[in-house]
Amino acid sequence: MPAKIINKVLTYEGSNYLRYRLLLSTLSGKPVRITDIRTKDDDPGLKEYEISFIRLLDKITNGTKIEVNETGTNIYYSPGLLNGGELEHDCSLQRGIGYYLEGIMIIAPFCKNCVNLKLRGVTNNTTDPSIDRIQTAGIPILKKFLAGDNEVVLTIRKRGVAPLGGGEVHFKCPISRNLKTIQMEDSGMVKRIRGTACSIRVSPAIANRIVESAKSVLLKFLPDVYVYIDHCRGSTGGKSPGFGVTLTADTTKEVFFSGQAFSPLMTTGSLPCVPEDLGKEAAMKLLDEIYRNGCVDSPFQSMTAAFMALGKKDVCKVTMGPLTPATIQFLRDLRDFFGIVFKIEPIKEEDEILSQVRLTCLGIGYTNISKRTL
Repeated sequence: MPAKIINKVLTYEGSNYLRYRLLLSTLSGKPVRITDIRTKDDDPGLKEYEISFIRLLDKITNGTKIEVNETGTNIYYSPGLLNGGELEHDCSLQRGIGYYLEGIMIIAPFCKNCVNLKLRGVTNNTTDPSIDRIQTAGIPILKKFLAGDNEVVLTIRKRGVAPLGGGEVHFKCPISRNLKTIQMEDSGMVKRIRGTACSIRVSPAIANRIVESAKSVLLKFLPDVYVYIDHCRGSTGGKSPGFGVTLTADTTKEVFFSGQAFSPLMTTGSLPCVPEDLGKEAAMKLLDEIYRNGCVDSPFQSMTAAFMALGKKDVCKVTMGPLTPATIQFLRDLRDFFGIVFKIEPIKEEDEILSQVRLTCLGIGYTNISKRTL
């Protein structure tokens, strides 16, 4: 549903894209009201992981006003000032830490103090980007936009999987007065593939089996493939068993593509998960991501679009693969909050229209008012 303005407050309907709308509200300083959240479901209202994300936003800001009705189907969010600093947060176990980190990465450079965040919960699952994927494909994009000190640190202290979690991640990001304007139009050629196969509270041989099956697919394309094995036991292995792999392709133009696969939550009556299948699945997802091309890994398209819009008043161009539905809606929401529109043009090559698109926009010159010096 498109946004309506009721009593000078942007109003949306439904639970979709709630996270990004709250982030854009925080950055723009405009209050937002979201109504009819899962009103027709058996379990109406906000889910536990969404409430946990709102609590995290409340911790990282100062003076935020949040009103939720009794059933949790309506929320009014009036943002405060981004404060940052040293924070700890226990994430909901329904979603991975990646769900929370994706949002925090967008607002971290604009805080008053450097963000030093400790998140506890699920590090690897089947729905959200794994921490390894954010580390190898997401952080490099964030560093490209940061001016001056761009020492972004993301470390995995413990791994944890659903249903009991037990993982711990440290994220440290400096503040920046302005974002840089970048031009990324050529992704280059893939020169090497690296990855991490993790086995948590299961036999170490499982990680080896994942690596062998992933390599059997990838070695047909290039010889430089190396997958590290991270076997977690004892206190570093969280509270539940699981295994999976994250693969990252590095190109000649410092562009990173990633693919991941993780064992699903085992329930009664579900089919067993074979490590060989997981390795092949991750390899095929990586090859699909390379085929999509572009200069940005798919899960981080929205973050890139946000940084392009908030950059200096200069033209910013980035080539992306086919836009995901979440990115398309995010561009619409950017127009609602900041009044900024992108020029989206398909890329042509010798009279053939490719699936990639080139996004061009003029930044709004967003400035971090808390940081006095450059």
